[in-house]
Amino acid sequence: MTTLLQGTGLHRAYGNTPALRGIDIEIAEGETVAVTGPSGCGKSTLLHCLAGIMRVDSGEVRYRNEDIGRWSEAERSRLRRTEFGVLFQFGQLVPELTAGENVALPLLLAGAKRREAKVVAQRWLDRFGVGELAGKLPGAMSGGEQQRCAVARALVTEPRVLFADEPTGALDVLTGEQVLTGIVRVAREEGMAVVLVTHEAQIAAYADREISLRDGALDPTGLGLRTGA
Repeated sequence: MTTLLQGTGLHRAYGNTPALRGIDIEIAEGETVAVTGPSGCGKSTLLHCLAGIMRVDSGEVRYRNEDIGRWSEAERSRLRRTEFGVLFQFGQLVPELTAGENVALPLLLAGAKRREAKVVAQRWLDRFGVGELAGKLPGAMSGGEQQRCAVARALVTEPRVLFADEPTGALDVLTGEQVLTGIVRVAREEGMAVVLVTHEAQIAAYADREISLRDGALDPTGLGLRTGA
């Protein structure tokens, strides 16, 4: 498989506290990789660095063999609006916008016309079984419904990589598995790579491959573990 995203020698610290200690990681096109490990081991920091949300202190993050660490914040933000999708634990929907408006927002920011964005947003809401919620505000939805809408928003631009940071952490087991099943199905249909941060073994089992972190470094006891088909 062709390498799509690569991190080499990644170091990142918060003040005097190291979060990443020289991590090397490669993500292939269409591959779902689970990043696991105990709380505070650097999982979310690694995801944020790979997604260009934060810069590493040293090392390189290369997407399609381009060092995105050299890009400006505006360039990296544009990448996250187009070829990267980001999904957080609590969805972070805009509370004043309806589900349809939330999902259409990335398209509008990328310059799409409002009518076109509305149609595409509805299609993605339908794909995750929440099409009937298009006119509802987040406060009128359940946690699972909000997260499905958040997934639709993260995927509406048809990104090449989805970064999912504990996407089921606020959901019950059944709802979480339903959300992950939808993500994995779309990833396989679209040939999208997924970087999935989780501390739950049953969620990591949806991935093609699992890597484990401990104290900001790769844990060799978990490196390369195959967890899914």
